Amino acid sequence: MKILMVGSGGREHALIKKLLESPKCEKIYCAPGNGGISKDAECINIGAMDIEGMVKFAKDGAVDLVFVAPDDPLAAGMVDAMENAGIRAFGPRANAAIIEASKVFSKNLMKKYGIPTAKYEVFDDPQKAIEYIESENTTPVVVKADGLALGKGVIIAQTIDEAKAAVKSIMEDKQFGDSGNNIVIEEFLTGPEVSVLAFTDGNVVKPMVSSKDHKRAFDNDEGLNTGGMGTVSPNPYYTDEIAKECYDTIFLPTINAMKAEGRPFKGCLYFGLMITPNGPKVIEYNARFGDPEAQVVLPRLKTDLVDICEAIIDEKLDSVDVEWYDGAAACVVMASGGYPVAYKKGIEITGLDENGSVDGAIVYHAGTKLDGDRFLTNGGRVLGVTAKADTLDEALKKAYSAVKKINFDGAHFRTDIGRTK
Repeated sequence: MKILMVGSGGREHALIKKLLESPKCEKIYCAPGNGGISKDAECINIGAMDIEGMVKFAKDGAVDLVFVAPDDPLAAGMVDAMENAGIRAFGPRANAAIIEASKVFSKNLMKKYGIPTAKYEVFDDPQKAIEYIESENTTPVVVKADGLALGKGVIIAQTIDEAKAAVKSIMEDKQFGDSGNNIVIEEFLTGPEVSVLAFTDGNVVKPMVSSKDHKRAFDNDEGLNTGGMGTVSPNPYYTDEIAKECYDTIFLPTINAMKAEGRPFKGCLYFGLMITPNGPKVIEYNARFGDPEAQVVLPRLKTDLVDICEAIIDEKLDSVDVEWYDGAAACVVMASGGYPVAYKKGIEITGLDENGSVDGAIVYHAGTKLDGDRFLTNGGRVLGVTAKADTLDEALKKAYSAVKKINFDGAHFRTDIGRTK
């Protein structure tokens, strides 16, 4: 099979490495890809949002399977366009990807179908939003832009003034553009966070092994929210009992709700959960593999990923036994100094071998480019350094020892990934 991966980050690199394990995979293209990905796939210079260009390439190249990995092209209907052109594509259609593309849609879906989530209200008028914040008078409070905002459209306000400022920056100053035309204001939930990705063909849902993401830029969960500074799998807080409760009250009801709405969800659905004192609740949905969660979950997948993708497209997921390796995986993200605000690009990375990896770990490239035979930084999150082992402690030791072998000026990483308070 010839496979086309859409996207350019660490998640896409992790998916490519897993797809390459399949005997059915003959050739992988990645558009647009990055420096490290170019060692595993043929990178094609087509932007991830260029639906027309992507369809043309897939048709001209007789591609057998297109894997649409990022949120924006899913929301824009790339899977629909591929299917309309007779090309098999993995990922939800636009009418299902709305579960991530609109916070208002997903919150209303949960309310309608009784799926546990935080109490919330929706606003399209900043003045009314501010009046609501004042009348509720409880903090912390969560303010969310409705649309896609590169994972940064959520502000946890510690004071009433911060909450009002958040409304102003999202709705009036248009910090996230049109994504902030509507906002969701919701109660702040407490408890451990859990990420669970799930394979689903619209009828059957098969949850993957759990993971824990570390979003804040600095140790001890301090600093700004990022796209993720590291992950571990399994999540130490996600017990078998909680897993069953999540399946019964959240996972299956969500799939059934989307089907009932005429929006069957096929692909990978990400459940961002919080284990509150009142049981597990949904914080957010994503319509695709999370990043960097994919970088610890996929190394633990034993079943052929191509077989899973094919079964999902054909709505035959119930016929596939999805199996996982025991043990644990840990990923430490190496980021550019200054991320997630301002950072330099084009800095040489040393310590990687010619394939962009190091002994004892899998290195997923998120923001790199090739300059001759040198790898240079080309983004905020640069590398995801992942290791597998029998225990989480061992996986973390291996990942951090690999991180120590890699250098670039200003390299920044958290030293407390996997630590539980």
